[in-house]
Amino acid sequence: MNAISDIRTGEGLTRALAEQARALRHQDIPDTARLWARQCILDAIGCGIAGTSDELVDLLLAEMREQGGVETASVFARPGKLPPLSAALVNGAAAHALDFDDVNLAMPGHPSVAILPALLALAEERGSSGADVLTAFVAGYELQCRVGKVIAPGHYDKLGFHATATVGSFGAAAACAHLLGLDGEKFARALGIAGTQAAGLKSQFGTMCKPLHAGKASYNGLLAAKLAARGFTSRTDIIECGQGFARTHSPDFNPQRAFDTPPSGWYVCNNLFKYHASCYMTHAAIDASRSLREEHGFAPEDIESVGVRIEEACDRICNIPAPTTGLEAKFSLRLTTAMGLAGVDTSRLGSYSTEVAADPVLVGLRDKVSLDLRPGISNTFSEVSLKLRDGRSISAQHDSGVPAADAVKQGERLEKKFIALVDPVLGAEAAGTLVSAIRHFDEQPDIRGIMAEVSA
Repeated sequence: MNAISDIRTGEGLTRALAEQARALRHQDIPDTARLWARQCILDAIGCGIAGTSDELVDLLLAEMREQGGVETASVFARPGKLPPLSAALVNGAAAHALDFDDVNLAMPGHPSVAILPALLALAEERGSSGADVLTAFVAGYELQCRVGKVIAPGHYDKLGFHATATVGSFGAAAACAHLLGLDGEKFARALGIAGTQAAGLKSQFGTMCKPLHAGKASYNGLLAAKLAARGFTSRTDIIECGQGFARTHSPDFNPQRAFDTPPSGWYVCNNLFKYHASCYMTHAAIDASRSLREEHGFAPEDIESVGVRIEEACDRICNIPAPTTGLEAKFSLRLTTAMGLAGVDTSRLGSYSTEVAADPVLVGLRDKVSLDLRPGISNTFSEVSLKLRDGRSISAQHDSGVPAADAVKQGERLEKKFIALVDPVLGAEAAGTLVSAIRHFDEQPDIRGIMAEVSA
């Protein structure tokens, strides 16, 4: 990483981050990081294909088709093509529609859905190779996490910005600028154009606007890189300047954090994959609840009361007290905890529905859940304590913020998740073909072969 001229003010930070991302080459990425990147790509595509079943995709697709344009980019699980910007918007929203896509706590948010849809649309337009796309993906991913670090924690926790939308716009811009081969000046301008578009609020969680945030991040980043390539001007110090992104979007701007070395040396190797189709901050309580049920074998009617100890920030993220829709259910700690205790399959997409939210057994159990919101503990940690009618008190803890120790086993689990998501939409043959192609993503001479498989 290039040094910035003033570590206190962050002078030169945007250019330093741009130069680091711009200089990355495929041979610079170790095999382990490439493996993790391929897993991110697989998971995001799988979530995108399955996410096209959501009504919000129909609405966005109708609007984008009405807008018209030169159709060069495929749409997940749908016939026909769209202009690249429109495809980035629709595919980004689709990939986040189920809230089943990956997470990185350095942002903190959903890294892959902000970057990949824009990158795939641009790569399909250009006929780029898999190796070039993967390198650009990693470049955008690493920059995105570094931007997230310099404005943490206030950007997300205190002010209520959705980092997938805001920080994600920088990641998408960097990835697309890399694929376009922009020089240092234009690369930094692309970040500036992305920064002035970056928006998205956590108050929209539980509505269609949350998936829209991911689509907009992809759209913003692709537009930023394309405009910069054409010579569009922007500040090249957008992150650190007065009234710039960091100073207007966080009370905690710390430019030195951009230079932190992540565990394993790469942020992509700290990616967290989701195996419950709900907000990631509900996962620890779900897993703790499931472990209690598996160990003690109780039924819902055996439970007298439930306590969940969790970080207080979760109150502003996933604490819809009485959800009435499947989308709201994904952001209800009480209901998802009840689902875990009742043995509901929280990885199944159909488990999040209006019917499930209104199920009398789950509602009764949900209303027995009380939240103990504590400051200063990890957002990904939870302790679930039960008082049973037979007088027993039992508890379990879980932390969902620990990356997998075995990336190979993780890959096997992700391939099973992918097949479960894609088979019902495109069929078993297409799902298997895509798994095989993404295993060898770096070897693809033209990304258009994979994109032909993702569309209906």
